Amino acid sequence: MGGGCDVHSPTMSASSPLFGDLLLKLGIVSPGQVQEALALQALTGQRVGEALISLGYVTREQIQDALGEALGLHQDKSPLQPALGELLVGLKYVTLAQLDEALARQRRDGRKLGEILVELGHCTYKQIYEALGLQNRIAGRQDLPRPSSDGRRRVVVVDDSPLACAFVQEGLVALGYEVLCFQDPFEALESMGRLQPVIVLSDLEMPGLDGVELCRRLKEGPSHAVPAIILTANDVEAERVRGLRAGADDYVNKSASMDELAARIESVVRRTGETERMRKLFARYTSDAVVEEILKSADAVVLTGEKREVTLLFADIRNFTGLAESLPPEQVVGVLNQVLGRMSDAVLTCGGTLDKFLGDGLMAVFGAPVARPDDALRALQSAKMMMDALTDLRIEAEAEWAAGGREGQPLVLELGIGINSGVVVAGNIGSTVRAEYTCIGDAVNVAARLCALAGPGEILVGERTRELVDANETAFEDLPPVRLKGKQQPVPLFRAL
Repeated sequence: MGGGCDVHSPTMSASSPLFGDLLLKLGIVSPGQVQEALALQALTGQRVGEALISLGYVTREQIQDALGEALGLHQDKSPLQPALGELLVGLKYVTLAQLDEALARQRRDGRKLGEILVELGHCTYKQIYEALGLQNRIAGRQDLPRPSSDGRRRVVVVDDSPLACAFVQEGLVALGYEVLCFQDPFEALESMGRLQPVIVLSDLEMPGLDGVELCRRLKEGPSHAVPAIILTANDVEAERVRGLRAGADDYVNKSASMDELAARIESVVRRTGETERMRKLFARYTSDAVVEEILKSADAVVLTGEKREVTLLFADIRNFTGLAESLPPEQVVGVLNQVLGRMSDAVLTCGGTLDKFLGDGLMAVFGAPVARPDDALRALQSAKMMMDALTDLRIEAEAEWAAGGREGQPLVLELGIGINSGVVVAGNIGSTVRAEYTCIGDAVNVAARLCALAGPGEILVGERTRELVDANETAFEDLPPVRLKGKQQPVPLFRAL
């Protein structure tokens, strides 16, 4: 959507003779020039506007500006709006001498000031767009509407051509969308958080910031969940691949009808909605890195239930009953949240999934829904991080106790941790009303019982976990086998050192 000749509308196409008639009425070309363009169109398949440009009779800017004026797209410039050149000098992007040079050239050929400054090498397109954005803000034209309250889906269109924006806006509004247009891609990016569109449609070829770079910045920013479609007349495969790799959710040729564009929008919005629901589901349980892995390999992730080998970690706070009896309830909850918060951080840092909180403890899973070859080692690293976190908390509590001049010793909290590996059934367990992603099986029960056996500051490990961990990574102490409820034979036991 980079030029006025590349757009399509439900009522007028730049490839039809009607387009030439409109240019004649506006006085931009002569009848003979239109006839030459139509003859060239028959030979090359070019659109009328492109043919006129290639023949040298008009410039792309002349067509775009004249049509914009005829359709009422140009707004009167506010008297409070400072000139672009003044802003560029004020921002120290150009000097007065450079501005005078560009203005002199502008008087000769009538081109846009920003284009001349960039051509002369005095500034960049990015600096031009930043100055234009500041110009609009000073003029008070940044009062954009709030998110739609009438139920219509909000679409943001980004294109440096006002005419192209108007055509897309007209077509989508007729189909029931609310459409907001931006000629400045930087301004569009700044407005995403406030506008909260369901999708962004961006031209591919724009000065300063093209559609590929806009998609990349959108996906790396706070509005990364907003999908984006690139619209372009450039159907080169390399360009499509470049746009998709930058994060574009789809790539639509400008020759497509409005009905096809609307269908693509609905498909992308629906697919994105499903992805966001999955993101929110797992964001409560696991780290952002694991969530991204789940989303990248969604086809390989089974949420309805599957057998897989995982490593389970149960951790329980020792001496917590004594703490609960000695402090007011609100302080008990504060201490518990502080301890569980640091334990949760250890799980997420090591790439585990936080399954659930169990009163004064927690259950974590390593290997579901995303499996890694070193899940057992990650579980052990997480356990040791929890122990270190409790040590830090104890030091902090002792320092606060001493600073307060209190007698005696502060209540000491310690952890007992049990870790076990084995095959379980992992998936969403529960009813249609409420379900949670968890693991069930004998390996889970053994891990829970090892946790119950662990003394303060002790990490007890099952045999399979011991086998999965490289002996060079972690040292273990062999303990006498123990009898566990539900197990006919004694279970081998190890203590992580």
